[in-house]
Amino acid sequence: MKKSFVLAALLFGGITVFAQTKDEQTLKEIYKSSLTNAKCYPWLGHLSNTIGSRLSGSTGAEKAVLYTKAQLETLGLDKVYLQEVMVPKWVRGEKEIGYLQFGKQKIAFPICALGGSVATPKAGLNANVIEVKSLEELAALGEAKVKGKIVFFNRPMNPEFVETFKAYSGCVDQRSSGAREAGKLGALAVIVRSMNLRLDDFPHTGATNYGDISKEQRIPATAISTNGAELLSKSLKTYPNATFYLKQSCETFADVLSYNVVGEMTGSEHPERIMVVGGHLDSWDLGDGSHDDGAGCVQSMEVLNIFKNIGYKPKNTLRVVLFMNEENGVRGGKEYETQSNKNNENHIFALESDSGGFSPRGFSIEADEANFNKISSWATLFEPYLIHKFVKGHSGVDIGPLQSNHIVKVGLQPDSQRYFDYHHAANDTFDAVNKRELELGAAAMASILYLMDQNGIAK
Repeated sequence: MKKSFVLAALLFGGITVFAQTKDEQTLKEIYKSSLTNAKCYPWLGHLSNTIGSRLSGSTGAEKAVLYTKAQLETLGLDKVYLQEVMVPKWVRGEKEIGYLQFGKQKIAFPICALGGSVATPKAGLNANVIEVKSLEELAALGEAKVKGKIVFFNRPMNPEFVETFKAYSGCVDQRSSGAREAGKLGALAVIVRSMNLRLDDFPHTGATNYGDISKEQRIPATAISTNGAELLSKSLKTYPNATFYLKQSCETFADVLSYNVVGEMTGSEHPERIMVVGGHLDSWDLGDGSHDDGAGCVQSMEVLNIFKNIGYKPKNTLRVVLFMNEENGVRGGKEYETQSNKNNENHIFALESDSGGFSPRGFSIEADEANFNKISSWATLFEPYLIHKFVKGHSGVDIGPLQSNHIVKVGLQPDSQRYFDYHHAANDTFDAVNKRELELGAAAMASILYLMDQNGIAK
């Protein structure tokens, strides 16, 4: 594809001057603003270091709502408001204990309860362990071999996949559904290998889903670090009659009131057409959620800050939404869609950042062929900023429920090779985020929003 800049045939002293198009010049201004005058990094620093973890229903989540609302109000937007949403409240409780025992020997393992899990009995539980690689292998064993045992799901993420989210999706079912399926067969608990491509000692949490099984069938679910999983598997082969002791005290309470945080720049030409950019404000409780998804939230806020800094007035209404409860319920995304329907709103575009604050590489796009081709045609505009990926694919969990006629949905795609080192783990902290990479992501988001706002969607 030929470059979109205009070759201006102006010769001064033998030098040819190339005049940039309006779009090229605006993207240059966007990147300059983000790389020299951004607020996203200190915003993230406060969320991470002062507030900390932000699990739905927690004090941290409440503080994050108030903080981000106050920061959006400093930008001079047309509207800043809170949108009520009822969210689940799950509390981890005391630190989990897990060890393998054979004879008088014990091996302790790094574990953590999966989100939404039930507790063990107060005294803990102790049972033999049966190792499986998949839900299918579990089902094939049947109740006779599973009942009264602890099921150990030990299927690692496939390192052959360069697309790490493909590796993640290829094994996350054991975390989300393992406890439910093992509980149906009479297992006492499940231990799940962490969703992590590297070997380390950090257990990674994440939601487990019991579905509609009875309370009696709901069994404790815990994650084990990848190093722990390797050692446990090896130990079970050496000591097949060993037992595993597990104790965790997590608890689920009644739903509580929380909020989506919304800021808005009213469109100058089509205020009735809405373009959304957002991330999820909640995080798991082990770290402080800097990559997942504090980064996406502050990048989304930064988009509006960039437009204010460069004096850009959007044609369509631009709305930043910091969604609550993506991690264990998607209540915020669902409530946003419910309110959108009640208000008969017309959303034409939605952009989400929920893949970490690493260097941006491109966008995954949910759109018809005409709009996909339209966005892909802007590739040359992004080449100077090392953005090259324009692919069809999943955009984001929180914008997933959002439905309007002709809506286009896009997800920011950063380099994901290190993302699962931190995902849902205690090391997802502020020091893991690079300031410049965070700002480059915000600039990429602002750029595609600008281009969509200027050019509209294909119908």
